[in-house]
Parts: sequence; C-alpha cells; structure tokens
Amino acid sequence: MTQAETMWTGKTVLVTGGSSFIGSTLADQLILRGAKVRVVDDLTSGHLGNIAGHIASGKIEFIRADLREPGIARGAMQGVHTVFHLAADHGGRGYVDLHQAGPASNFFLDGLIFWEALKAKVTKVVFASSGCVYPNFLQSDVNKEVFLTEDLTKGPNDADNTYGWAKLMAEFTLQAYYKEHGLKAASCRYFTVYGPRGVENHAVIAMIARAFLKQDPFEVWGDGTQIRNWTYIDDIVAGTIAAGEKIDDGTAINLGTMERVKVIDAVKMVMEMTGHKAQIKFLPNMPTGPLNRVADNSLAKKLTGWEPKVPFREGLKRTIDWYYKDRDRAHVEKIFKKMLTER
Repeated sequence: MTQAETMWTGKTVLVTGGSSFIGSTLADQLILRGAKVRVVDDLTSGHLGNIAGHIASGKIEFIRADLREPGIARGAMQGVHTVFHLAADHGGRGYVDLHQAGPASNFFLDGLIFWEALKAKVTKVVFASSGCVYPNFLQSDVNKEVFLTEDLTKGPNDADNTYGWAKLMAEFTLQAYYKEHGLKAASCRYFTVYGPRGVENHAVIAMIARAFLKQDPFEVWGDGTQIRNWTYIDDIVAGTIAAGEKIDDGTAINLGTMERVKVIDAVKMVMEMTGHKAQIKFLPNMPTGPLNRVADNSLAKKLTGWEPKVPFREGLKRTIDWYYKDRDRAHVEKIFKKMLTER
C-alpha cells in the first residue's frame, strides 16, 4: 500500500456534488484509496447512476438533499475528516453567460459549507474552483500565447460572470479561514474538464453529440478561433486528490494541460474520429467565453508533483468511445437543445 493510500484509509470523506461528472469520478478514486465516502447531492445536475454501484455495495453513504437547506450541511459534516466541495449551481458556457441568479447562490452555498466545516472541526476543505476566476481582459487576444498563472488573481480582478466571482470569493474565504482559524484548505482551478460521464452542456461533449446526431450543418459557437486547454477527467481527479494530500494553506493551483487547442481544431478532430462529414456553420452571436484561456500548471507540479498525463487527442478518443456506447440517440435528440444553455 502506498503512502497516499494509507493517508485515506478509513477516513470519512464528504464529496458535495458527488454524483456529478467530476464528483463521481473523484469518489471512485477515493474509494480505491480506502476512504469512507459520503455524498450529498440534490441531483439537479448529477446522475445517481454514476454512483449507484457504490451505494448498493455500501461504499458510499448517499444523502439526497440541497446543501443550502437548513441543517443539511451541518448534518453532513459530522465525523468528516476532509471535505471535497464540488457542489455548485453551474453549467456550460451557455449557462454561465446567460444565467446569473443561479450561480449567485454559490456565494451562499460555499460560505455555508466552509462555516459548517469549521464548526465541525473538519481537518481540511478541498474546493473545486475554476479557470473562470481569471480576469477577462487578459484572455481577449487569440494571437497571444497566454498561460494564466495563479498570481494573476491578486488584482485587478475581472472574473468570468457571477459564476467566476463566486469561485474567486470562495478561494479568498478559505485562505482567510486558514490564516485566522487554522482550517487546512486547498483550491483547484479546473480548466475545461471533459471525459466519460460528461454532459452535453460542455463544449467537448456537445461537439461529440453533434456528430452522434449527425448534425449537418455542424454548428460551432463563435468563429472557431477560441483557444482552450481541455483537461481529461482522470488528470483533474488526480490533481484534486494531490492537492488534498499536499496543500494546507489555502493556496489555489491550476489543474489544466498546457496544450493550446483551437475550438475549430477540436471540431475537426471530433469529425475525423467519428467519421461524420458535414458543413461547418459558425454562430458568432452565441456565447463563446474568453477567447484565449490556457493554464500554466507549473505551480501544481511544484507543490504536489502533479502533471497531466492524457493528451487531448487521446482523451478525446476515449470520450468518443464512451459516448457512443453510453448514449441513446432518441434521448440525446430530446435533451440536446436545452442542455446547451441549461444545467
């Protein structure tokens, strides 16, 4: 047994939002490391099927509830060693740009989780933050080779919509709780996560869904020049656990590859790998988000030893294979349009 496995063995770990794409994959890995996992999720965007096997086997204690409701967070914290806080009102680019009231509830949710963790004497909180904390004005030129470093949130700040501001304020709160109360903490800034269990409101899965549905013309939001560093789910989860093991002082780290991939190039890869041939139709009036968002991941490597292992092309192939085996065409046709702008 490795030192990391020994660290988690027998520890009660709370994963908020643990039936979600990222949360359920994290729960899988914590269970493999010997943790006792408790999941609280209201299933507004998560899927019970992602953790049903673990619930049936007794490896996950599942509580279906909204953590914002009175008493839920307090009860969930009892006996917990580490909280991995992933629950949030969130969605893909369409949701983040078009909905502000929903993500605004994250200010309240995050504050509540951190307060109750402190009161319950939880040892550590690991927070799922986002690349959305970075200033928009630094990400507007596709002709620059930009790599976002963690110190760029020292100000001036210009976060990505209400969702980004809530993530940034939560990071600041955890840093203050560590300094003033000794609550150990870490924040992980996720960059455009994709992979199995992903849903159609995020770009890569939406691209795959368009090919799966044989959409022609194949719609692309924006002009296709937007640059991202899509990061595979297994790398994100490994980095999150590494932060839980190595960072105590509330430091935020980027979890993202440093691959610079244009949206149009990702689209062409999807079409190539699926064999889907279609005209491409650009929709410049649809939400696109920042034009140039790529992480610098050197701090994560320095502090935790983490670095991503799955190149985009390999991860995309894995994701396509999963999607085509997992999805029912009639179901995807029914939900797809709504998913592009909803949770």
